Parts: sequence; C-alpha cells; structure tokens
Amino acid sequence: MIYVFDTSSFSVSRNFFPARFPSFWRDLGDLVSQGKVVSVREVFNELERWGIKSHLREWAKANKAIFMPPTPEETLFVSKIFSVPHFQYLVAEKQRLTGAPLADPFVIASAKVRKGCVVTEEEKRPNAAKIPNVCEYFGIDCTNLEDFMGRQGWSF
Repeated sequence: MIYVFDTSSFSVSRNFFPARFPSFWRDLGDLVSQGKVVSVREVFNELERWGIKSHLREWAKANKAIFMPPTPEETLFVSKIFSVPHFQYLVAEKQRLTGAPLADPFVIASAKVRKGCVVTEEEKRPNAAKIPNVCEYFGIDCTNLEDFMGRQGWSF
C-alpha cells in the first residue's frame, strides 16, 4: 500500500522529536525508501511556507524526492474533483487571492492514481469539503497518522 501524506500529518509528526522517537523516523525512512510513503510538491511548499520546526524541515529537504509534481493523470483527476461544485471549496478564498500553496486536491489525486491511501489529520464532517469527504465520494482510502502507525504495527 502506498500512503500519500498531507501537510497536516507531517505537521503532527513534527512533535515526534528525533532524539525521543528515533524509531519513528527510522521506520518512516524505511517506508520512504521502499516507495510506500510519498507526498506531493504542494505539501513541500506548504511546509516551507508555514516555517515548520527545524528537524521536520531538514527531514523534508533530505527527502525532497518524495514530494512529487502532479502527473498528467493526477491533474486530470484534480479537474474531476473540482467538477463537483461543492468540492471547489477545497480552495479557500484566501488561497486564491494570495496564491498560497494548495495541496489537498493534489494529495487526493495522487492517492487515487496510485491506488493508495491519504494520510491526513482532517476529519470528515457532514456536507464539508474536507479531504476525508472527497476521498469517501471517490472511493479513496483515507486515514490519520495514528491509524497509519497502527496499520504499520508501530508503537512507541
């Protein structure tokens, strides 16, 4: 299974300080090297823009190859997402006005194309344009970081 990480899950992982949770970073690195954990370029851009803690910033830069640009197939799927009027709210007005990075639809599209699972901290809400809602609509597996770790059999 390929897991496509959203910015929110990387953001939570910044609390796993390498000196206190070395096995988390080792195991995550193993999955990265096996191609089982990936992300998208816009997630990297969001992490850069948000000024994340130095250890996560360093990890992201050292693993920049996992933050891939969208493929033509993924771009087509993004347009399919936005063809559902309600899901156009994935893009906040502020993002449109400021040109801020926009990862959500690309994370979803990457998981769809790879037949993978989105890892996000967003929660499904009735009638919302949140990642889990979009994933459910399109039949894409979606979980959070804690469940991802459970699926891997990790405990710390």
